[in-house]
Amino acid sequence: MAALLEVKGLKAFYGATQALFGVDIAVEDGGISALLGANGAGKTTTLRAICAMIRASGSILFDGKRIDGLPTESIVRRGIAHVPDGRGTFSSFSVEDNIRLGGYLQKSRALYAEDLDRVLTYFPALKPRLQQQAGTLSGGEQQMLAIARALMLRPRLIILDEPSFGLAPLIVQEIFRIMRRINGEAKVSMLLVEQNAKLALGLADRAYLLETGSMIMAASAADMRNDEGIRRAYLGY
Repeated sequence: MAALLEVKGLKAFYGATQALFGVDIAVEDGGISALLGANGAGKTTTLRAICAMIRASGSILFDGKRIDGLPTESIVRRGIAHVPDGRGTFSSFSVEDNIRLGGYLQKSRALYAEDLDRVLTYFPALKPRLQQQAGTLSGGEQQMLAIARALMLRPRLIILDEPSFGLAPLIVQEIFRIMRRINGEAKVSMLLVEQNAKLALGLADRAYLLETGSMIMAASAADMRNDEGIRRAYLGY
């Protein structure tokens, strides 16, 4: 299967400080890739660099075309949606207004309504809360809202940063079940940063392991899951 996203030699900087040192990753069209590593390894930095949120260099191809050097808005318009750490919920807005922000590229009211119905089939818990203030939702509901908002962009690729953070295990299982469904039914590719390595490797088909800004392993998720030495040394289980 061809790569939808292909990143080669990615370097990233915060001011004069270099944070990434030649990272190579790929996400297959219709696939799920997981980016793993300890806190401070450079996982979130990698996502920010792909989305042009920080200064970076290297080659980034999306659907065979270079997107490095483009502004963030243009990258979004190409079909990449970003669900950031902390969820990025506009807490004083209603749930529906948050979702509507995700659909800002949709000019047709009829298509917007169609998209809203579609995302609510994945997240039915949000339907009775559309007029509720987003800041009053539970943590799990806010994470669902963040993914729903991203889906309103009709993305080909969703980049997710720590979707399980701070959530109860049962809620995490439900969110990952929905993510698998979205990937399977809507064929939306995913690049996932996740501290829970066991959970991420159960969802992904390919995995990349970072340490202090450098890639130390790239393998199928199954191979990484079955490598006891890697699991114990780097993944914590």
